[in-house]
Amino acid sequence: MAELVVFAICAASAVASGIAVFVVDSMARATFALLASFVFTAVPILLLGLSYLGVLVVLMMVMEMMIMVIFMVMYMMNPAGLMPMTMVHNKAGALAISVGTFVALAAGVLLVPWPTSTAAPPADPTLALGEAIMGEKMLVMMLVGMVLFATMVASIVLATHRGRYARYGDDLRRKHPDDPIRGGVGR
Repeated sequence: MAELVVFAICAASAVASGIAVFVVDSMARATFALLASFVFTAVPILLLGLSYLGVLVVLMMVMEMMIMVIFMVMYMMNPAGLMPMTMVHNKAGALAISVGTFVALAAGVLLVPWPTSTAAPPADPTLALGEAIMGEKMLVMMLVGMVLFATMVASIVLATHRGRYARYGDDLRRKHPDDPIRGGVGR
């Protein structure tokens, strides 16, 4: 009964946060709404006992959305993607495509005969799923993760011309900070 309640709450929250992606008025807010939708979607995967896949979804989506927000803060013309803007273009066309896609998928779920299996489930479904998804590509995925992290660090370093010790000098002994714009934190 508790799992059913958690599933219902997560399902409703995933749909609500998915709708919020198109309702909020900035890219950063839409990114966090999308992150919430993915996390609420991952919880039912965890309820199914697929802990590897559920944790993978959460970790990948959190990192992906954080990278997106970091790049928005650094490179968007408005401050941190927080300026009001419309998130939907061609509303009539988008609505028609969305409704058509939903009807086609719902018809597929209801009308297509689902296969049945006579094979016994594997002893460790998490291991079997991990091997089916990643196979021998796990090393590649680990390297991709390090490259993404290095890209984030390099972008932050390149985004500012001042270093860590620019305000108070290399030995951190400057009495007053050397801020390019007066009236900041140090004054």
